[in-house]
Amino acid sequence: MSNYPIYLDNNATTICSQEVVNAMLPYFTNHYGNASSGSHLFGWKAQEAIDIAREQIADAIGAKETEIVFTSGATEAINLALKGYYFANKHKGNHIITQKTEHKAVLETCAFLESQGAEITYLEVASDGLIDIEQLKNSLKETTILCAIMFANNETGVIQPVAEIATLLKQNNTVFFCDAVQAFGKVPIEVNDLGVDMLCLSAHKFHGPKGVGILYVRKSKPTLTLFSQILGGGQERNLRSGTLNVPGIVGMGKAATLATDFMNSAKIKELKEWRDLLENELLALGNITLNGHQTKRLPHVTNLQFANISGDELLKKINKSIAVSNGSACSSIVHKPSHVLLSMGLNEEQALASVRFSLSRFTTKQEIEQTIFQVKNIINN
Repeated sequence: MSNYPIYLDNNATTICSQEVVNAMLPYFTNHYGNASSGSHLFGWKAQEAIDIAREQIADAIGAKETEIVFTSGATEAINLALKGYYFANKHKGNHIITQKTEHKAVLETCAFLESQGAEITYLEVASDGLIDIEQLKNSLKETTILCAIMFANNETGVIQPVAEIATLLKQNNTVFFCDAVQAFGKVPIEVNDLGVDMLCLSAHKFHGPKGVGILYVRKSKPTLTLFSQILGGGQERNLRSGTLNVPGIVGMGKAATLATDFMNSAKIKELKEWRDLLENELLALGNITLNGHQTKRLPHVTNLQFANISGDELLKKINKSIAVSNGSACSSIVHKPSHVLLSMGLNEEQALASVRFSLSRFTTKQEIEQTIFQVKNIINN
């Protein structure tokens, strides 16, 4: 059987693949120039690497290279998208729509914008985690300038009807920002097919390095205007100043290419097969239920509610040999019930007794079989 520990917390972060590490290494040593140093070979080499990575990421989501803005990760990209758009466009209106199950990076940014005069509507979700399109439609106003709805939830994997949302918002001339952090590398993402105006990704969620992400900003007419949140040297077309993280950006570009290859391979089916094997075996034990939609979700994640056992006790026992979680990694420092699960109608006890298992393309069937064996022992003893 598999050696311990088994890692099934890939929605928190993923291993940086060896191919990505190999691509990055020369930019720590041989090619260490600053991409903004445009007067010598070292700077040219760094800028060339940035250009290649920008093209790789743009190709992976069907965007133009000029629509990719590099950031330190998704949290910064979210702040740039929401704050940047609000402060540049609040003369048009002050109303923003989001949902109660968004990542904390969106919810906390919206809370800040409320303190700055924004009116925020927080959409409810059904027990399966999906928003009601009619509620979104009825929430639109003449003052609505922005809507932030994530592609797929980080705790349940539930996929929202992004293209349908985009069509509705376009009719209202409302800009659409989409957090696609968890979805990329598991399901195809094509920004033009989806119709989103802004979208963020984070490299460490698809086997790239931590500390690098992107904000996609559609080239549109009239121009989609953002106020920069970080001022300085004017990098990234004045949208995000600061010396570019060349190794990280190179790694993200390589990781995006590998993720696209994976989605186009037969191995993507195995990912869902191993998830379904784990889920079905545990659900068969009884007193366990699925949190979220049965089919409208990502192929690598399952969120299960365990009855008749303390959430603290369950996690402590499982995490001795298997890395899992019961909420967002960004919120796990403070042990509180998941705001996502509470918004879906679970009570605090049920939310705390829920466990998220999230697989990756490196997860093996042997690891899943060992996980099933271990969890069954915990439940039965």
